Amino acid sequence: MGQIKKITKLTDNRFLNMYHLDAENRVGGKVNYYVASRAKQIEDMQLSTRKNVPDGVTIYSLYGEKKDRVVLIRQYRYTIDDFIYEFPAGLIDEGEDYQTACIREMKEETGLVFHPVKTDEMYTRPFYTSIGMTDESNVLAYGYAEGTVSRNYLEDNETIEVVLADREEVRRILKEERVAVMCAHMLMHFLSDENPFGFMGIDLTDESIK
Repeated sequence: MGQIKKITKLTDNRFLNMYHLDAENRVGGKVNYYVASRAKQIEDMQLSTRKNVPDGVTIYSLYGEKKDRVVLIRQYRYTIDDFIYEFPAGLIDEGEDYQTACIREMKEETGLVFHPVKTDEMYTRPFYTSIGMTDESNVLAYGYAEGTVSRNYLEDNETIEVVLADREEVRRILKEERVAVMCAHMLMHFLSDENPFGFMGIDLTDESIK
């Protein structure tokens, strides 16, 4: 396996920083590796703490009385200078649990009220987003949303259109649009499964989740 010799912090930003790793590969060759991290200091990086603490939440939410639509956002991203379809998402604030974060983020990005559903912890433990370039990990939260779409809670740097997509629209999006990979995978569940939450053993007809 490889070995890290030295870590150097290259930037000092609020939400994301770049770190340089002076390392060796498994046969002793020199490696220059760069990692983007939400950590503010080297000691907070996951390679230092050895703990997978989630940085953010991504929200897979159904909508409507029949729960036959899914909540999506069409958001402008500087990385591609274009719009992309994603799930509502955001960072977990210090001292906040992921359930509180997903309720807050859903409200801020869509104006909707989010109700998380209870499920086995294996579905909501943090997983890594793009491990080749970042140590960021997210919780994928599941639930349903209600209320009226609103742009009143958006930050100035957010350009977001809320899309309450039925299966026909989801099929079109998957065929024609730019879509984040995690979102695309879950939309395939939504498209093909009569009960999109069936893989977790959740019955959408259960009165307790209405």
